[in-house]
Amino acid sequence: MDRIYAPWRIEWVERDRDPIDGCPFCVLPERGDDVDARIVARGEHNFVLLNNAPYNPGHAMVIPYGHVAEWGALGDDVMLEHGRLKAATIAALESASGPDGVNTGMNLGGSAAGGSIDDHLHTHVVPRWDGDTNFMPVVSDTKVIVEAVDRTYEHLHAAFGELEAAVTVPSIDGDDDRSSDDDATDAVDAADAPADTADAADATDAADADGTAGAVRLSF
Repeated sequence: MDRIYAPWRIEWVERDRDPIDGCPFCVLPERGDDVDARIVARGEHNFVLLNNAPYNPGHAMVIPYGHVAEWGALGDDVMLEHGRLKAATIAALESASGPDGVNTGMNLGGSAAGGSIDDHLHTHVVPRWDGDTNFMPVVSDTKVIVEAVDRTYEHLHAAFGELEAAVTVPSIDGDDDRSSDDDATDAVDAADAPADTADAADATDAADADGTAGAVRLSF
């Protein structure tokens, strides 16, 4: 019998099982721990969530906070930011892992479209590499993922923090907020944030008060 060694999977096997009651895309942003929820970036109307069962390392989803099933039902502000956040996600992936290409798209229309969560729309952003499809899915219905999701989170968090749209970059271990105008590794006090990021800083302070520090805050 051939064996595939993936020791990081023990973290998934031994995880605390806390089933989500309701729509996960509604519940996760309210849970109070962006790192644990794997929400890597937040905008005003949408957020970026890493896929727990990625097609490839870095597989992310751009999701509106509102529980909406149809693209045309989104408000103009939500729709515009959704597109910009998708572009930011692609840029962060290109910076973090240098893929050869990227697939993006939605599954709209229920099971016929292949979506597992069809009543809360979301856009998949999947990095692709030459040769990332091989014999494994064909002969054994197995996809080999070479990077743990937690490590992907760290890489993407840093990449989002370097984007021009990033206004606050909280530490993923809950330390002081970090300003995108300085190096992402240099912690700064919120009072030192540039004046033109004041509104976003206020929003971040409110989020931090709710225990949601962790995701990079973006403003477009």
